[in-house]
Amino acid sequence: MSRYTRGQVAALVDHTLLKPEATAADVAALVAEAADLAVFSVCVSPPMVAGAAKECPAGLAVAAVAGFPSGKHLPEIKAAEARSAVAAGASEIDMVIDVGAALSGDLAAVAADVAAVRAAVADATLKVIVESAALLEFSGQALLVDVCRAAEQAGADFVKTSTGFHPSGGASVQAVEIMARTVGERLGVKASGGIRTAEQAVAMLDAGATRLGLSGTRAVLDGFS
Repeated sequence: MSRYTRGQVAALVDHTLLKPEATAADVAALVAEAADLAVFSVCVSPPMVAGAAKECPAGLAVAAVAGFPSGKHLPEIKAAEARSAVAAGASEIDMVIDVGAALSGDLAAVAADVAAVRAAVADATLKVIVESAALLEFSGQALLVDVCRAAEQAGADFVKTSTGFHPSGGASVQAVEIMARTVGERLGVKASGGIRTAEQAVAMLDAGATRLGLSGTRAVLDGFS
């Protein structure tokens, strides 16, 4: 079906569980499945990090979200949440920007938000969720470019399309192409939100994604040989 093998794709996956109703048992099952699938990491909510880190075998990373899913948190709150998650065992943080600040043109606020979390997490990998579908719907491509540049200047390691919770939608090929064209030579690009098939995963990788956020990971990987 594609030039990607199952193993190659699995190595790029953050196996994700961010449902509010997730329990410790759900996280333990997530980690077990992640290990079986040989993915890159598990991505969980901050209160679940310690449990995930305790369960994870060597070689399986733990990622946590900050300011999730709305992004409407003070920068110092996002920073504290991220710092706590790293202390509990997370090596990657996926933070949400204040989309409203971006839409109002306050890119300085967006950058300050990212910089606060960057300073809080030391050497942990920082992914910045820009809610690309919302930016494209309410403003357009130019703002998505500007937000990605602001995130880069503030110290992001990745830009990420979506939380998967915004009504505007999740990842799109258009968004990933724009993001990769803007910062892809220097930062990673994570496509996340609504990727449910191998075909969709391939489309995101072909568009320039270097990481995939998936909740239905097994179904996607089963589409590869």
